[in-house]
Order: sequence, then C-alpha cells, then structure tokens
Amino acid sequence: MQLISWNIDSINAAVQHQSVRGEMTWDVLNKIAARQPDVFAIQETKLKPTGMTKKQTTILSELFPDYHIYINSSTARPGYSGTMVLSREEPLEVTFPKISAPDTMDIEGRIITLEFDNFYVSTVYTPNSGSALARLEARGAWDDAYREYLQSLDAKKPVIFSGDMNVAHEEIDLKNFKTNRKSAGFTNQEREKFSALLDAGFTDTLRMKNPDTPGIYTWWAQISKTSKINNAGWRIDYYLVSDRIAAQVSDSHVLDTGLRQDHAPIALEINI
Repeated sequence: MQLISWNIDSINAAVQHQSVRGEMTWDVLNKIAARQPDVFAIQETKLKPTGMTKKQTTILSELFPDYHIYINSSTARPGYSGTMVLSREEPLEVTFPKISAPDTMDIEGRIITLEFDNFYVSTVYTPNSGSALARLEARGAWDDAYREYLQSLDAKKPVIFSGDMNVAHEEIDLKNFKTNRKSAGFTNQEREKFSALLDAGFTDTLRMKNPDTPGIYTWWAQISKTSKINNAGWRIDYYLVSDRIAAQVSDSHVLDTGLRQDHAPIALEINI
C-alpha cells in the first residue's frame, strides 16, 4: 500500500498555476497523480466552507479518476487551513472529528479519518504556535487532545496517520537548530508533546528507517531565496503508525520537489 501526504498550500493556487511557484506546485501534483497512491492526504487546502469550485473539482477528478474525495474545510475563517483525502478504495466510514480543542481549532478543518477493514488512515494539519508564540498554550492543549483521539482509534484498530505537524522533533530535524530553540515548531513544549505522542504507542516511520541520517527535511522557508539551495530546512511533516504495525513499513521518504520551497510531499509504503 502506497500513501502520500502533502501540505499543498492552496488547492486553488495549484489548479490555477498562474505563477512560477504555481507551475511548480502543479508539476508536483501531476507527479503524485502519476504514482497512483492508494491514499493521498492534503493539508492547508485553503478552500471555502462550501468546498471546491466546479473547476477545481473537475481538474482534480481528471487528475485522480475513480478516487473518492473527502474534504474538511474551515468554517472559522474562509480560505484558511483545511484538509482533504483522496482514496482509491471507498472506506467503511469517514469522520471529521472534533477533539475538544481550544479556541476555534475544532472548526478549522484540521482532521479527516478514514476507517478501513483492518486499520484507520487519518490526516492532520496541526495548528502553528504562531509569531511570538501567541498560540503556544492552545497548541499544547491541541497536542494533548489529538494524542488522546489517536489513542482512542488505536484501541480499536492500528492507525496510519500523516500531516503537517508543525514541529521538528529533534535537532537532527532542522538545519539551524541552535538559533531556533524559541521559534514556533522547535520549542521545548512542542517537542515534548511530540515525544509524548510517540510514547503513546506510535512510530515516526521516516526516522525509524533513517535513524541517524541528517539533512532530511520537508519544509524550506519561502522568505529565504536560498533555503532550498542550501538545504536549510525543517522536517515537520510526518507519517506515523501504531507501533504494532511498524515492522510492516517497507519505506518512508520525502519526494523531490526540485527548487520549489515550502512543503514537500512525503510517502509511505506499508504491507497491510
């Protein structure tokens, strides 16, 4: 089974591809379609509460024919956040869970979960702690609630979950760790919450396969013109699985996006 996950940073920008960066995003989307993943999870869709436009639906359906498409859009702020999952197999059930998160996080379209016969597949767009760490406390409450939610799934069936989790777990997971210790995504609190998630019975698949390999990143800041060229990135996108199926993972890696900055897609191959 092949799964791909990607923070696309706007479905509309991808399908319109009217800028250099938009063309790059469109190219990556086409390469993913050519791989025909069993499940393709997308974060930061930035769709309206009503979902995709007719044009967006047509284009995605042409790229991914015969896929079932599920959308969770933000109703807190239109064109903000949002997730989507495309699945070749129709799941038993699809849920858009609310996890009793603080602030407006529960209505920002951040989670979609698909239930299959023997496992769950879920995707998440974890809230960013924001500039000046204004949302750090709420983010911590989110992490606790999200961990409890995953544990509730794991008690029933193994879970495969992915997404932009907005945290670099260890120093190996970002280039400039010394200067980012108080930055959103690398605070002690966020890192400790991710450790607690792993301790709750889940495995970081890429690090399992590459325990000591430096320089593997999934995000490069757009504000710096040389971040991708110099590989000055962060690994903040993950595929995690229940510990009891971790041995069934055959590969976990980052897809090459060339010179495109921002997020890169991640891929998981698992025998399940």
